[in-house]
Amino acid sequence: MKKRVVRREGGPNRRSSSSSSPVVRSVRHAECQKNHAANIGGYAVDGCREFMPSGEEGTNGALLCAACGCHRNFHRREVENEVVCESSCS
Repeated sequence: MKKRVVRREGGPNRRSSSSSSPVVRSVRHAECQKNHAANIGGYAVDGCREFMPSGEEGTNGALLCAACGCHRNFHRREVENEVVCESSCS
């Protein structure tokens, strides 16, 4: 019986990478955290809620957000690890 366990990176159930179970990683970029008022000593974000690539994968446009124009690195990164186990996982 296969069982899927989803763990977020850095959580309390973090395991070493020497596991024999196959791990599927999915990366998602959430809200934009770029401080647009940093040069005047303030703090203001643009409200972009999710990264949407401007171009196809493998192009420079894939690294720019279509909604806010920022680079992908300004968006909060969420990594999910899916562990596929043949029997019970603990």
